[in-house]
Order: sequence, then structure tokens, then C-alpha cells
Amino acid sequence: MKVLLLDGHPDGGRFSSHLLDIYEQALPHNCDVDRVAIRDLTFTPILRHGYAKRTPWEDDLEHLARKLDACDHLVVSFPMWWGSEPAELKGLLDRLFLPGFMFNYHDNDTRWDQLMEGRSADAIVTMDTPPFFLWLAYGNALIKRWKGQVLGFVGFKPVRVLACGPIKQGGAEKNHAKWQRKIENMARSIGPSNSHKKQLRLDHFLNR
Repeated sequence: MKVLLLDGHPDGGRFSSHLLDIYEQALPHNCDVDRVAIRDLTFTPILRHGYAKRTPWEDDLEHLARKLDACDHLVVSFPMWWGSEPAELKGLLDRLFLPGFMFNYHDNDTRWDQLMEGRSADAIVTMDTPPFFLWLAYGNALIKRWKGQVLGFVGFKPVRVLACGPIKQGGAEKNHAKWQRKIENMARSIGPSNSHKKQLRLDHFLNR
């Protein structure tokens, strides 16, 4: 199984990267693991023309797109800032999650094709907000968005999201053992439920 680990923190040596380390170390030994830190990529995080005109990918984006195309399981780890992911990660989504590669709208109805079908995904989100309050006050908006409007929208299934918070005021130290157990269990139990549906789309997308 090909596993792609995506570190979404714009700074190195942070807690979300540490949790991704735990995930990586707990993966089954037969996994082919690739790890990418978004902060190490060179790209413009702005989709200048929307979907009206293709913005050429920088080399780093095309290389990452190939890893996404090939992977069976994706893991993204990032902090929640202002109820969302950091800007660089959001920009990566804008630039990579494109029609023709990740999904396709239908011409004659409101449905779409999920071109990442056959792959599964996990997201690990660090936050200062207690997960209970995230649910109570904000309806788990970030979690629902990543499960349904980001990863789930393009076909990743199942999508699991682990909210790790609060981090500040000793929360990371207090909850570390609990989060480590959950992350290790996630890593040990990966496996796409519909891998027979997986298709490689990138070359078709680039040659259109």
C-alpha cells in the first residue's frame, strides 16, 4: 500500500508534525511511505483564474500531484487557525484539487465524478479549541468540511478526522498518551474499502 503523509504546518518542528511522526512510525511495515512538508514546496498558493483557465503547475506541485495520484492512503496533519487550515495548505488545495484530476462536474446535471475514488484518507488537526467546544459552538465545521467538502468531495473514503485539542496551557502534555494511542490505531487500521475502483488520472489530465 502506498501511503502519502502531508505535513501542513508552515513551520518545522511543531506539534502537528510530531503527531505525524507517531502515525508514520505505527504504519505497517509493508507500506510504501512518502512524506512531504508543504513548507518545503515552491509554488504560488493562489488559483489566479479559478477554473476558467489552467494555471500551470510548478515542478513541486506536479511532483506532489503524481504522489497523490499514486497513493492508496493520504494522511494530512495541520493546525487549525481561525477555524480553518493554514493559508499555504488552503492554497495547495486550490491549486491541486482541480476538475479533470480530482473530480469532474457533469455538463447536464449538478452531480460530479469523484476521481480519487478507491483511496482512503486520515486528517490530524491540532487546535487550541477543546473538541467538545468545537462541536458545541461551531458544529464541527472544520471536521465536516474536510470529511465532506474536501477529501470526501473528490472521492477519498473512508475519511477519518482526529481533533487534538486543546494544545495550549499544558493540554499537549496532558493528552499526549491518549492521542498517541488513537493515532497509532488509525495507522495500523488503514486500508481503502474500494481499492478496485482506483484510477490513475494525472497523465490524462496533463495531456488534455
